[in-house]
Amino acid sequence: MTTIKPFKAVRATAESAPTVAALPYDVQNVTEARAIVASNPRSFLAIDEPVVNFPEGTDPFDLLVYLKAGSMLRDKKTRGDFTADETPSFYLYELTMDGRVQNGLVGCVAIDDYLNGIVKEHESTRVDKEVDRINHVRGCEAQTGPIFLAHHFDETLADAYAKVKQGEPIFDFTADDGVRHRGFIIPEGLTATIIERFDALGRVYIADGHHRVAAAAEVAKARRVARGSSEPTEESDFFLAVLFADSELKIWPYERVVKDLNGLTSEEFMTEMRSRFEVEEIVAPEFGCEPFTIRGANDPVAAEELVKPRALGEFCTYLDGRWYRCFIPKENIPEGPRESLEAQMLQRQLFAPVLGIADPRRSPRIDFIGGIRGLAELERRCDEDCAAAFALSPTSIDELFAVADANLLMPPKSTWFEPKLRSGLFIHEI
Repeated sequence: MTTIKPFKAVRATAESAPTVAALPYDVQNVTEARAIVASNPRSFLAIDEPVVNFPEGTDPFDLLVYLKAGSMLRDKKTRGDFTADETPSFYLYELTMDGRVQNGLVGCVAIDDYLNGIVKEHESTRVDKEVDRINHVRGCEAQTGPIFLAHHFDETLADAYAKVKQGEPIFDFTADDGVRHRGFIIPEGLTATIIERFDALGRVYIADGHHRVAAAAEVAKARRVARGSSEPTEESDFFLAVLFADSELKIWPYERVVKDLNGLTSEEFMTEMRSRFEVEEIVAPEFGCEPFTIRGANDPVAAEELVKPRALGEFCTYLDGRWYRCFIPKENIPEGPRESLEAQMLQRQLFAPVLGIADPRRSPRIDFIGGIRGLAELERRCDEDCAAAFALSPTSIDELFAVADANLLMPPKSTWFEPKLRSGLFIHEI
């Protein structure tokens, strides 16, 4: 069973939501975050990534940075950017991207469900990133970034959400990237049904937000020790989440670029590639460029569609201004929910033995690019600071669930969900 409860949200007003709402703090680097806040000082990114309020070179882990986030949050409440609800409620958060709609329940999930494995994780966390979010929660006395959870489709919930959306939204805006965001307060009469359905669903799965939920758990455990009780009686014993049905979600690929070829020449590297995979150069003279590239094509959109991997066990490599389609031999595709993932197969069959990248989580020689940026970005990175790029097939939601159900961890940077939840729309004070 998954224990969820309504909460008294601090939320952006209908008027401020379009300006306040921000992409999660970890979607962009600090330099990009500074530019965003400089162009829009009301962006919630100033609170979510508070080091942008300090001079360059400031230690992002300085406690003054997190205290600044808390003071800015309190200031926003007094200036009218936010309203605080007086009664606990569930909320509905609808996102529409390219005509695809996904409906998320905004509520609070029990920390104990995370600690006991009912909230399933698929990714390991880094201590430094956990510490950052722990200090952020403490500085703000609030959870400002919701955890993105997924669950199996439930028809009763879908019907309830459809009824809720017949009412007036509490915010409705389209962001600069074209994604429409709408929010609704769920009537109290549906609360019992929602709690009952999640109790029946059993487990839920972390899609995005592993560091934030781990941080929430650490804060909860520390407060339990301080008050001398492990009973979940405080707001800190629950974490802010948005829960979506698996049938509405889309996972984009997570591409890889490598900074060097581990001392190999391009010819030697391709020899290694051909000894492990079936490799063919992508030749498409109809796109008006030789050799074929996406950025050089007369129709870049169609060119990208041509390059995209088409099936499991197929990936594409960009090297020295040329694209290659590569196939993993069927006999080299292992069984098992984790080992059969394309990212894991490439790690075991290419990145570790050939490129010498044993730990992709920590190696500075590999970088990861979310699929939303497009394959032309891989070409750009290779022209700028990388030696080769690899376009992978996207992980499916069923593969993610299977890995989590087996209590295994996905390879690093295996899933990129779009659209991204916006921070600042719903806040859970603890």
